[in-house]
Amino acid sequence: MNYEVSEKKGESLRIGLREIGESQYEVTIGDDSVHVDAVRSGRTLYSVIEDGQQFEAVVDENGAHGFDVLVGGRIFHLESVDERTRLLAGSAMPVTSGPQTVLAEMPGKIAKVSVEVGVEVSEGQGIVVVEAMKMENEIPSPIAGIVVEIAVSPGDTVEAGTTLFVVEPLEPGD
Repeated sequence: MNYEVSEKKGESLRIGLREIGESQYEVTIGDDSVHVDAVRSGRTLYSVIEDGQQFEAVVDENGAHGFDVLVGGRIFHLESVDERTRLLAGSAMPVTSGPQTVLAEMPGKIAKVSVEVGVEVSEGQGIVVVEAMKMENEIPSPIAGIVVEIAVSPGDTVEAGTTLFVVEPLEPGD
């Protein structure tokens, strides 16, 4: 199975995962391959051994084709994408006109809201901090604009797909 793997605002990598035996897998990243032993040791927890070193991975499924993995304090979003879907997605231009609604990518708790409704923000500016899997993740504005809605408050618990905030683009000349 091949996966597209990315970190927030990072480049996407193609990773191959092939089962080669009971609890044994070959992981391919580019031209490099490693063999790992991996067993599920909880509902979302996996114990992994690679080159004699043991570590844990927390896996949070977030849809039909994707999941998030926490390893060594870093969160990676993985999607299982077939070649046709990948090519079609690469040919589509993102829609950046009109209000941009930002949704929670995974369940979590709102740790902080950095701005108020009516504030002008720049693209990439942190708006909301969501605590998920014991990590704080700052959620940035996808565009420069005016925050027209904040749908959450500190302490709120959110599910994947919950609206966090809405940003309306600046009018030309603003």
